[in-house]
Amino acid sequence: MMTKRRLMIGLGGLICLPAARPATAQLATPSAAQNERFMRLAIEEAHGNPVYPFGAVIVRPDSGEVLARGVNRSRDNPILHGEIACMNDYVQRHGNSGWGALALYTTGEPCSMCMSALVWAGIGGVVFASSIDAIRRAGIDQINITAKAVADAAPFYHGLLVGGVLAPETDRMFMERKR
Repeated sequence: MMTKRRLMIGLGGLICLPAARPATAQLATPSAAQNERFMRLAIEEAHGNPVYPFGAVIVRPDSGEVLARGVNRSRDNPILHGEIACMNDYVQRHGNSGWGALALYTTGEPCSMCMSALVWAGIGGVVFASSIDAIRRAGIDQINITAKAVADAAPFYHGLLVGGVLAPETDRMFMERKR
């Protein structure tokens, strides 16, 4: 049987949406404790940019190993969002392979550029805190395309997508950011 799980934040919390895909390629769903632990690492990275606190880490969920880190550096280069900086760090350290067994944790829902890059890499999972709407409410311009919409537009992508992890903390961080 073909199964797929995509997790997104809904009105009542996390919801699971089924779709078709090979079960053997599924990244194991991280526990709530793992999600919070790894998200705290992304939040630590975000402190490196008090104006745009988008931090990210790439982890191997089965071992807990942190393989890469990144923070938004878009003032240096417009494509260096936290996720892209983190992906670049991963490639520099480990090469361009092994993405399917990994998860990226990020303080903000990936924009369409970042989510597209993650889809093309074939990363096993993406876990984010604040939604695009929350980031926009904090006064940061965002393209109005959700990470889920990007993932759904790529029928070949079968990664796990989880939103809302520690969102109250990151929503506050975005609202209170240096302007």
